[in-house]
Amino acid sequence: MQGKTILITGGTGLIGSRLTNILTEKGNTVHVLSRSKHKDSDRIKYFQWNIAKSEIDENAVLVDYIVNLAGNGIADKRWTQNRKRLIRDSRIQSLQVLEKALKNTGHYPEAMVSSSAIGFYGNRGSEILTEDSLPQEGFLGDTCKEWENQASKVFEYTKRGTIVRTGIVLSTKGGALQKILMTSPLRILQYFGSGKQYYSWIHIDDLCNVIIQSLNDGRYKGVINAVAPKPLTNREFIKCVSEGLGGGYLIIPIPSFALKLVLGEMSSVVLDSTRVIPYRLNKLDFSYEHPDLVSAISHLTETKI
Repeated sequence: MQGKTILITGGTGLIGSRLTNILTEKGNTVHVLSRSKHKDSDRIKYFQWNIAKSEIDENAVLVDYIVNLAGNGIADKRWTQNRKRLIRDSRIQSLQVLEKALKNTGHYPEAMVSSSAIGFYGNRGSEILTEDSLPQEGFLGDTCKEWENQASKVFEYTKRGTIVRTGIVLSTKGGALQKILMTSPLRILQYFGSGKQYYSWIHIDDLCNVIIQSLNDGRYKGVINAVAPKPLTNREFIKCVSEGLGGGYLIIPIPSFALKLVLGEMSSVVLDSTRVIPYRLNKLDFSYEHPDLVSAISHLTETKI
C-alpha cells in the first residue's frame, strides 16, 4: 500500500501509533482523530472529535480507508460500574460518530477495519475456538458483540468491512508484555493462578500487517482472528518469555485469590482461558513475521518496539 489516505481512530494509542509509523513510512497519509488540537506533520493530519457530544470534523472521513481502534483500555483500571460503562460506551459511541460522518458526507471508503477482541469468546478452557465459535455471555463477551454489531452498521457506508478480533498484543511500549516485564530486572517472571489457562497472542507488527492486508485484499472481509498460530498456556507463555530474554529467570506463581482480591472482576483478563486459532488467516495464507513466541520476545526487546 502506497500513496493512500487512511483514517485511524485511536491513532495515538499503542497499536495506532505503530500502525501510523508503518503506513507513513510506506508513503501513505494518515488522518488521526483526537479530542485536542495537534500540529500536523509531513504525512499525519489531525482532526478533532468529541465522542460524548457526537461531534466530529467530517473532513477526517474523506479517505481511502478507515481503521477503527478507538476505545478505552480494558486492563488499565479496576472495573467499577462506571469504568465498565466507559469501556463499552467509548467503543460503541465512537462508531456511531463515524457512521454519522460517513452518512452526512456521502463518502464511501474502499474498506474499513474495525477492531474487536477475543474476549468475545469468553472463558472456554481448552476448547479450540475459531471465527465461527459462538460468543459467551458476560461483560467482555457482551461488549464485543455490541462493538461488532455497531461496526457492521458503519460497514454499510463503506465498500468492504473487516472485523479483527485481536488477541494479546505484544509490545515493549505498553499492554500485557510491558506489565509482565516489570519484574524482569529482578530476574523474576510471574504466571497467574494455575497457569493452565490459554493465552492467544500476536506480535504488534503482525497485527499491523493483518490490518494492512485487510485494507488491501478483497478476500479479507467479515471476521478474522488476529492471533499467532499457536496459543500457549500461561505457564508456557512465561517460559517462552524467559527464553526470549536469554533465560535464567525465576518463574513464580501469583495465586488466583490474590489477583481477585487486588483486581476484582478485572482478574478475568489474566485468569480466563481463551484458546483461539487464526483459522481464516491460515486459509488466506497470511505470512507471519513472528509466529514463534521466543523469537517474537527477542525481537521486541532488541528493537524496543
